[in-house]
Amino acid sequence: MIGQILSTMLPVFLIAGCGALYGRYRTPDIKGLNVLNMELFVPMLVFAVLADQKAPLQDYAQLALAATVVVLGSGIVLYPLAKVLKLNLKTFLPPMMFNNSGNMGIPILVLAFGDAALPAAVVLFIVEMLLHFSVGLYMLDPHTSIIKRLRLPIVFASIAGLAVNLGGVELPEWLLETLNMLGGVCIPLMLFALGVRMLDVDFSDWKLGLLGAIACPASGLILAWPMIALLDLPGLQIAALWVFAALPPAVLNYMVAEQYQQEPHTVASLVLLSNLASLVVMPVVLGLVFAAGYV
Repeated sequence: MIGQILSTMLPVFLIAGCGALYGRYRTPDIKGLNVLNMELFVPMLVFAVLADQKAPLQDYAQLALAATVVVLGSGIVLYPLAKVLKLNLKTFLPPMMFNNSGNMGIPILVLAFGDAALPAAVVLFIVEMLLHFSVGLYMLDPHTSIIKRLRLPIVFASIAGLAVNLGGVELPEWLLETLNMLGGVCIPLMLFALGVRMLDVDFSDWKLGLLGAIACPASGLILAWPMIALLDLPGLQIAALWVFAALPPAVLNYMVAEQYQQEPHTVASLVLLSNLASLVVMPVVLGLVFAAGYV
């Protein structure tokens, strides 16, 4: 089991470490890389996975429902805590709800459970992203138009991929292979960018960061447990949901907070310290998942 955990987490740490090392001596245009990733490589991966007829998407409907409950439920569960501690709700709750299903979730799930886990990983990522760019942006600015929130390449790729899959359209192998190769760039690029971002950790708000590092995975796992008990999920999807529920906040929370001027430095501390804490949390969760024998 220790070997499984190491084989999963070491590539994640090493690629992120390469990003941190490179970023330490250079100043890469991470914003440009992230734009390229989110506008090209990630949508291609999403479309390729969703359009592939070998992945019947109707089998992932319950997983998408469970992920929705985990994301939205985390905000509801942690709302009383934020009120008692008199935290700014717009600063604290979005990072607790919208996790790192892209930069960390997809690589960990694929490394831990193989290519068979990629459809589940992509479904979880799409659920989180769509909720982030709809509910999440509404939380920060209720006046932002829905059309503006959803006018994203990943949204169009998701809709197109779903239409192709559910419509039974068979895409030629050469096209799928091309899309998969280009989409495959996004996974290591996500980890590399995450490593560069880790250099910006601000320890001035370490108390809030520590609270987030505990509250984010705890709330997700608390909500995942009843969903697993209630829904008839296959073993691989159960394992994917446990990992998804324990993920730290998405780095994207910082970018959104910066765009909306919602205490970006505080959000940065909250997000990045929680991601550092995941170096402990994720191996523990993976160990429990492997021990349970879901896969």
